[in-house]
Amino acid sequence: MNPFASPPMIRVTLLRAAPLALLAALTGGLGACALQPLYPGGGSGVVARSLANVAVSPIPGRDGWLMREALTARMGAGANARYRLDVRLDDRLEGLGLLSNNTVGRERRSLRARYQLIDVASGEILLDATAGSDAGINVVSSDYGTVAAEQTALENLSHTVADAIVAQVAARLSTVPAGSR
Repeated sequence: MNPFASPPMIRVTLLRAAPLALLAALTGGLGACALQPLYPGGGSGVVARSLANVAVSPIPGRDGWLMREALTARMGAGANARYRLDVRLDDRLEGLGLLSNNTVGRERRSLRARYQLIDVASGEILLDATAGSDAGINVVSSDYGTVAAEQTALENLSHTVADAIVAQVAARLSTVPAGSR
């Protein structure tokens, strides 16, 4: 037996530790980059408090109600509204695949939002952007199942688009000077 050979357990431990050591070495230089977290301080940070100062205007329709609920859940009630978020939705449902009996076999639901972040005091538009997402739906033999899938797709799309809107609004509010938040 070779007295200089390492036991198998030590080799396995070293192999497992190697990726962690490499990761630590690679992330050691990240402190020098210009990246900063969007939500420093978490829920009590500046951006989170700024999001709580955004009131979401009413949005007509069932899709509008879902979107408004998703936005207010992410940003807060907007009781002391310094900003207003106006959202217009375009919800489309289109048939895609035709089957041999001339029925639709697949649908696509698209939800697009055009939104503006407005400073209530000055009326200045701080952000004018769009966000959207699509979902595929299988059309099944049960009308109830298809309608349920369409509604579930709309609910999921509302959450996805609301996440994109909140991220853009948060990014914009993070660039507003501290005195005017």
